[in-house]
Amino acid sequence: MLMLFLTVALVHLVALMSPGPDFFFVSQTAASRSRKAAMLGVLGITIGIAIWASVALLGLNMILQKMAWLHQIIMTAGGLYLLWMGWQMLCSARQQHQAPAATQQENTVAPPSDSRSFLRGLLTNLANPKAVVYFGSVFSLFVGNDVDAGERWGLFLLIIVETFVWFTLVASIFALPAMRRGYQRAAKWIDSFAGILFAGFGIHLILSR
Repeated sequence: MLMLFLTVALVHLVALMSPGPDFFFVSQTAASRSRKAAMLGVLGITIGIAIWASVALLGLNMILQKMAWLHQIIMTAGGLYLLWMGWQMLCSARQQHQAPAATQQENTVAPPSDSRSFLRGLLTNLANPKAVVYFGSVFSLFVGNDVDAGERWGLFLLIIVETFVWFTLVASIFALPAMRRGYQRAAKWIDSFAGILFAGFGIHLILSR
């Protein structure tokens, strides 16, 4: 049992550390807005992970195998959402390119309301192609029929806690004053890169379905 938990903890940590939409969303939100906004996003991402873990424990791999159309819907919807996120970031970067330097700084200091960060974090995770692949295949390998109910609950809590702790660390680092100042100086380039990245994730997700 201990070996199972250690293995899952290590595999999940590697999956979390691999850069993807969740990581870029939290880091960009922390650097461009505030730690509070980023933590709301982290909470949304953690709940998204809880949903994926719950479905995986119920047999996500079997569901996707028997209902191929559901897999296609999930991939397409996730891809479209990531494309939309990328478009929003590219529009923001374009506005910063066209605006004077003073206006750029003012826009960075006075970001939109933090209230949407939770929902955006949740949707970013649910649309994350890594989550679909990870929980539909890798994670499912560790929760076979030989894993009892107690172990399943333990793995569920482990995944949630590990996710929350990791992204809290990411949010705390990127919300540091030095990181925020660096973001303000290069906001238009960072937003352009993030927008292209999210759009790329979305296109890949749609084409790979």
